[in-house]
Amino acid sequence: MTQTALLNFDDLPLFDQITPNQVGPSIDTLISQAQSALEQVTQDAYPANWSRIAEVLDVSTERLGRAWGAVSHLNSVADSPELRAAYNEALPKITDFWTEMGSNEALYKKYKAIDPSSLNPVQAQAHSKALKGFKLSGAELKGAEKERFAQIQSRLSELSQKFSENVLDATDSWSYLANQDEMQGVPDDVKFSASKAAEDKGLTGYLLSLKMPCYFPVMQYAVSRSLRERIYKAFVTRASDQSDAAGQKYDNTSIIIETLQLRLEEAKLLGFNNYAELSLATKMADTPAQVIDFLYDLAKRARPYALRDVQELKSFAKEVLHLENPSSWDWTYISEKLKEERYSFSDQELKAYFPAPKVLSGLFKIVEKLFEVKIAKDKAPVWHDGVEFYKIERAGTLVGQFYLDPSARTGKRGGAWMDDVRARWLRPDNKQLQTPIAHLVCNFAQGVNGAPPLLTHDDVITLFHEFGHGLHHLLTQIDERDVSGISGVEWDAVELPSQFMENFCWEWSVLQDLTEHIETGEKLPLSLFEKMIAAKNFQSGMQTLRQVEFSLFDMKLHGNSDSEMNSKDSSSFMKVLNDLRSEIAVLDVPEWSRTPHSFSHIFAGGYAAGYYSYKWAEVLSADVYAAFEETALSNGEPNVDTGRKYRVNILEVGSSRPAIESFKAFRGRKPEIDALMRHQGMLEAHTALS
Repeated sequence: MTQTALLNFDDLPLFDQITPNQVGPSIDTLISQAQSALEQVTQDAYPANWSRIAEVLDVSTERLGRAWGAVSHLNSVADSPELRAAYNEALPKITDFWTEMGSNEALYKKYKAIDPSSLNPVQAQAHSKALKGFKLSGAELKGAEKERFAQIQSRLSELSQKFSENVLDATDSWSYLANQDEMQGVPDDVKFSASKAAEDKGLTGYLLSLKMPCYFPVMQYAVSRSLRERIYKAFVTRASDQSDAAGQKYDNTSIIIETLQLRLEEAKLLGFNNYAELSLATKMADTPAQVIDFLYDLAKRARPYALRDVQELKSFAKEVLHLENPSSWDWTYISEKLKEERYSFSDQELKAYFPAPKVLSGLFKIVEKLFEVKIAKDKAPVWHDGVEFYKIERAGTLVGQFYLDPSARTGKRGGAWMDDVRARWLRPDNKQLQTPIAHLVCNFAQGVNGAPPLLTHDDVITLFHEFGHGLHHLLTQIDERDVSGISGVEWDAVELPSQFMENFCWEWSVLQDLTEHIETGEKLPLSLFEKMIAAKNFQSGMQTLRQVEFSLFDMKLHGNSDSEMNSKDSSSFMKVLNDLRSEIAVLDVPEWSRTPHSFSHIFAGGYAAGYYSYKWAEVLSADVYAAFEETALSNGEPNVDTGRKYRVNILEVGSSRPAIESFKAFRGRKPEIDALMRHQGMLEAHTALS
């Protein structure tokens, strides 16, 4: 067949040439090639040799993975009816192939026959992970059980995709035309964007959406309670049975129920009591009970601070804002007003100091210094004119490359994420070193009137977070694809490098390089920085409990062993959440709130029975950052020697050894929770994380 853009692996993906009509034929071709490779290496006469298997099977499957990764990426950042249809048509074929290969008895037997003495330490780690992967992919199942396992994998992939589509469509389909009075208090840049959105549709007024650059500032600043209530209700009922009539066609209720049922069935087929046990089989944490104990301990520590936060909000609302009985749509507004009064600054005032280009150059500067690399613009085909491409070099040698897609737009999935385009790999086919490439995706507001986009400080933290993931993938020095970069890293450790980078957003020396007032060019003044630091842990107790609530909901939902999730409505899983809220939460939410219906992390994003990873890894990252605090230079700048030690012991090793061993190699001991509690203003007694 004619070579399409998806079948070109000469260098970078040809994103500007990939079209929906290429997807089906190209993926069919690559699956056929991968199946032929699988048949070849599973022949009895084919040697049970790590490199020999890799040069045939891994080369073929890597091409398939890269092509499908490009399609999946475009489906997330440039959704269209045609691309969605092509993606959904190919999805079952892709799922079936990976399921078949993962459970292939002959291939499993071939891997088990590999002589361990023929492997170097990195290959041995990859081999060990591969054997575990076969077991967890159903390779030891027989007959009807194996067939059922394959059916479950296919259906779960469909459900995950549909869940994600429903959230995107529910978000994109909602709008509200507000008038001038309703927009009182809303920042000018948000009003400008909303006015332009209305004008583009031939309307007069302010067209609001549920995209975060619109939704969150309205919740923070809109004086109109009725407007806040309207947009809040639309947001927390997205893709649910509580949406308005037009939105109920995106209801994710049945998808959640079926997903939970199938995950439990999958776990039991593999010999686990529940899906939480299955999920933890490849993580740092040993058991669901250990995770739940960790989360409850964190909740216990945070609760006194959260209760204080709530009391301060209620008193301020009553005494200053004259709100006697605040509702859920009031708390964000009250919080912003309290912060402004207490610390004498607002997020909008701060935002003017963070033009996106300046933030990016400052981020690059600290990364270049700390990790001894150079970052420069590069050229590549892209999927949108707002996307930029960069290369990372050390001593003139290419280390890796990355795409940056910063802005929110219609057809782009919400949130922020990093994923890989390709991994570092000493290719077995041509003996050449393949350097890694990553996507870094955010959803920031676009610039106004030709000015560069302005980022909130939270946006800056998000950018640093995703860049931390990117560095983990790009700075690896491991040449085995399956254990290089982020590949194979335990899910509850994979957030360590990302959360580690967030800390630099609070350092005076770093902020001087990140800031430049949009009008005056002035760097962030010390007086405003001191207010930021004073406000850093504002409501940290409440925020911690919120994350603990999500994490416990996820773990208890997937820790169910009795097939209880069998109702046809949301009452079953909502009861789990409501019971947790009565136990953990310090603020009530409306009965009609349906946050699980848009909880993409656990129903469409790979964090099922793993959302706790954010808090677990936060302990690790805070402890790692404490080493930088302990070795900081006299002027407060981070020590390059410590940066090198971190890079060598954590970033460069990928998953070539267990994450806890990498942590101990850097820190010299097991992780402790003290640094996290100190960073969040909630320090208590010394406690080790077992």
